[in-house]
Amino acid sequence: MFSTAFLDIPALAGASGTVRLPGSKSISNRVLLLAALASGTTTVHDLLDSDDTRVMLDALRALGCGIDAAGSTLRITGIGGQLKPNGPLLPLFLGNAGTAMRPLTAALSLLGGEFELSGVPRMHERPIGDLVDALTQLGCHIDYLGNPGFPPLRIRPADHGTLALDTPIRVRGDVSSQFLTALLLALPLAAGSAAPTLGTGVSSLPPEGVAPPRGGPSAGRDIVIEVVGELISKPYIEITLNLLARFGIAVRREGWERFTIPAGSRYSSPGDIHVEADASSASYFIALGAIATGAPGQNSIRIEGVGADSIQGDIRFIEAARQMGAQVDSGPNWLEVRRGAWPLKAIDLDANHIPDAAMTLAVMALYADGPSTLRNIASWRVKETDRIDAMANELRKLGATVESGPDFIRVHPLAQAGWLPASIRTYDDHRVAMCFSLAAFNPARVPVRILEPHCVAKTFPDYFETLFSVAEAFEVPVICIDGPTASGKGTLAAEVARLLGYHYLDSGSLYRVTGLAMRRAGLSADPQHEAQVAALAAALPLHFTEGKVLLAGEDVSDEIRTEAAGMDASRVSTLPAVRAALLALQQRFRQLPGLVADGRDMGTVIFPDAALKVFLTASAAQRAERRHKQLISKGISTTLDSLRSDLEARDARDSSRSVAPLKPAQDARHLDNSQLSIEQSIDQVLNWWQEKQPFKPA
Repeated sequence: MFSTAFLDIPALAGASGTVRLPGSKSISNRVLLLAALASGTTTVHDLLDSDDTRVMLDALRALGCGIDAAGSTLRITGIGGQLKPNGPLLPLFLGNAGTAMRPLTAALSLLGGEFELSGVPRMHERPIGDLVDALTQLGCHIDYLGNPGFPPLRIRPADHGTLALDTPIRVRGDVSSQFLTALLLALPLAAGSAAPTLGTGVSSLPPEGVAPPRGGPSAGRDIVIEVVGELISKPYIEITLNLLARFGIAVRREGWERFTIPAGSRYSSPGDIHVEADASSASYFIALGAIATGAPGQNSIRIEGVGADSIQGDIRFIEAARQMGAQVDSGPNWLEVRRGAWPLKAIDLDANHIPDAAMTLAVMALYADGPSTLRNIASWRVKETDRIDAMANELRKLGATVESGPDFIRVHPLAQAGWLPASIRTYDDHRVAMCFSLAAFNPARVPVRILEPHCVAKTFPDYFETLFSVAEAFEVPVICIDGPTASGKGTLAAEVARLLGYHYLDSGSLYRVTGLAMRRAGLSADPQHEAQVAALAAALPLHFTEGKVLLAGEDVSDEIRTEAAGMDASRVSTLPAVRAALLALQQRFRQLPGLVADGRDMGTVIFPDAALKVFLTASAAQRAERRHKQLISKGISTTLDSLRSDLEARDARDSSRSVAPLKPAQDARHLDNSQLSIEQSIDQVLNWWQEKQPFKPA
């Protein structure tokens, strides 16, 4: 996941290949809650690992559920619909997860106990009043701790014996389908034939032969929910009903207006349950297949983990993509998408049935043959942000003409000359970040900047990595930082790479590792062994991760940082065959979204077309002092004079060698950091880089 302040996506030329999607958020959090409420143990496979599922899991652990994790598999031991009696007030922080806040509000209102539910500021702006109204008419006790109608909430216990179950529970359906889902998931707690009197852990069933109180859970009555107004996002209710059935709750549905939970309903674990891949996340790669072309013979995007027979409503995004011209094939648990009509065909669509995935259509509309209109999307306004306003604002930054209203958005396509490089504000909304990445395939070849890209952690933490695994750029940007030994180029380059979210190449490590491999093989850096050393270099099983250098899985970071290893690196770098062997290896580090490479000839030999070249230097005296402090801190005894002499000798050797001598590229920026802190050096390089970017402030 990219945790940088922004992510620059260069102009993308095409895409092809296979992606495996993470589990569905909607299914994951429903399954987690149902498994927690059921008796026994449920093994959940392929669960989504994201911010929303983590806050749900944290809440369930706090409620006393047993949760054992092993990779993407979880074993959840449920509480059987009963909490431990007389527990203290339990605060639960639920982030910005509507799929946790709404269902937990309903379930905790019926479980007993005292709770405070809160979230991030945006969650406190997302309405919950219609759900609270439905629960309070039932007899639950819920107080607002801030603005009425919105979280945070205080929940107090309610006695099942006093719940008003003899009349239908009415809930609005035209704001969010999550209100109805919350009631459907939670009300079996009140329908079970042995529901506890809340907060006591004691059954509220009367003694045998004694009539139960009217309206109580053991009265043998069905529980009826009536929807007021038009129910939006019906496919999400279908997910809820499907999963309830898996857990033993057979809800009867009369159209979309009346739902009946049979008397005596009890949650029963299915034992094992698999989470489908997320159909909403599939929309970005379905769109990618419709927009992009690949290399000859590789002109499609294959999506694994979800198929056209998915229980998720957003899979119907396929229908809209086909209307726009995409060619889509499907099989058990897979989709394959390729470009068909081009430009895409404009659409006018009631998108109420695919509210999350429809955002992707708004970006696809930029590539259409006329204006596209998405209607009946009022629910966008109460999501993670006001999505109608957010999409309109950011599409206009790209140069598009956009019209919007209370429940619609109309997007006009962009001609090649009309595209603008834009910094896309994401509003802490994962779907805004993901769908706007598709703008990087624009015909004007302008880049796109995504602000706060880490917001994708809500549902798809590795989204950008997955996109980059199948996308091809016209040109991957490179920053080269060259300089003499001990100039600080490695520290500078690594930090610049981290701040930009770019890959990092420490070319000096390649030569140091080659030198280490040479010594271990009993070879030396001379013409006699040149071919053998080059063969070793070409096949190095090398990997850089988290500041470590791994050789065939072994951490050799410390071993290659000794003075002897540095001398070996300098010697092997003079062998032309070794340099040729390592050239291709170094160039393979040039991957999306970009690369920062440090060394001695990055800008002159390895990446002569780099967008920014920096030649970093400092006086030999200053470099010797820095190296002295570094070695002393590691317990290595040395002197300043010897270090300075060694550095000056290396400078002379590196500058005079016949192959790729140390020298600045003609177009390099010179940075003498003798009197600069590392922070000042980083700021200077980043400023130079930003000067080359076309983005205006967001």
